[in-house]
Amino acid sequence: MKIAICGSMAFAKEMLDIKNRLEQSGHVCYLPEGTEAYAGGQVKHSGGSEGAKLKIANDLIRKHYDLIKTSDAILILNYDKNGVKNYIGGNAFLEMGFAHILGKVIYLLNPLPDIDFIHQEIEAMQPIVLNGELNRLSNP
Repeated sequence: MKIAICGSMAFAKEMLDIKNRLEQSGHVCYLPEGTEAYAGGQVKHSGGSEGAKLKIANDLIRKHYDLIKTSDAILILNYDKNGVKNYIGGNAFLEMGFAHILGKVIYLLNPLPDIDFIHQEIEAMQPIVLNGELNRLSNP
């Protein structure tokens, strides 16, 4: 199966690890552009206007959308972040919306976060919650 991996760039190291594990199981995985640089510390995870400038300059939102279009599914890595259990940020939520509209399967690594203003929308997209068990992904 072709899987686009999504999530906060704060989880870049985890993205690389998950990609390697899934590829060993026969899946083809796509990462957001720059994941290796974030994981290696060459690029700092920055919010606010600096992060927006980077996204605009490199057309990162559109590039990851193109990867989602060519994938069979997306996998949201939703670890704890900033005191939020199973965090899903703006980009990952946007990517879930793209996948939903495109009819792709949406996997969440962990249960839904308790974020009031997007909880209903996430639930409505009917993601498959893996509860941390990557082996529950459909076989390629």
